Amino acid sequence: MAMLDIEALGISFGGLKAVDNFHVQIEKNELYGLIGPNGAGKTTVFNLLTGVYKPTSGQILLDGDNITGLSCEEINKKGIARTFQNIRLFHNMSVLDNVKAGLHNHYLYSTLDGILRTPKYRKLEKEMDAKALEILKVFDLQDFVDYKASNLPYGQQRKLEIARALATEPKLLLLDEPAAGMNPSETSELMDNIVKIRDTFGIAIMLIEHDMNLVMGICEGICVLNFGKIIAKGTPNDIQANPAVIEAYLGKKKEG
Repeated sequence: MAMLDIEALGISFGGLKAVDNFHVQIEKNELYGLIGPNGAGKTTVFNLLTGVYKPTSGQILLDGDNITGLSCEEINKKGIARTFQNIRLFHNMSVLDNVKAGLHNHYLYSTLDGILRTPKYRKLEKEMDAKALEILKVFDLQDFVDYKASNLPYGQQRKLEIARALATEPKLLLLDEPAAGMNPSETSELMDNIVKIRDTFGIAIMLIEHDMNLVMGICEGICVLNFGKIIAKGTPNDIQANPAVIEAYLGKKKEG
């Protein structure tokens, strides 16, 4: 059984079908790409998977559990986390506290414990600090724990957002254009980091990205959307050779 099984998923806004009959299966530990032109419906799919939008048709199964229509918080607790096209950090909080915010589902103490700073509170805070630092080390951010998130360079803010998502301990991590705004060197490092995340945390990753070198370089399976519908699915080699994908998105190579 696939870890993620999306069956005939769809959503309409008025008379417009933004996503129509979307169906994908993703296995545990798989790196999967979702590509297509701007406006194809890629981020809408992510919004459906994370509960931002409620689908008008179809269902989403995570490890056999039907999570269709659940709230964002409920879906996150079930095991799906995401990043966004535009970085959404807690900019006035420290790097460490941004990651600790992602740990809140797994380290629970009462408001009274927090106010009185009870032994339980101090114990859990110490454990959270250690766990957050462990995650930050994966991204070489351990020396910036006390920095305000807003003071980090752009590439490191991207890393921090991924680190915070990983702190929720997902089974599936959704990355929405993680290479946006990065230079070639940062993108190359990101490719290595994505593979490292998959291998270190043992999770599946689904990403939306326009950088085809990144997608073709690390994804094991790819789905191509156009006008809300799937026009192709397959391996990177399959996708690069698909005439419909070349016409709609990749473009033909110039001769001569």
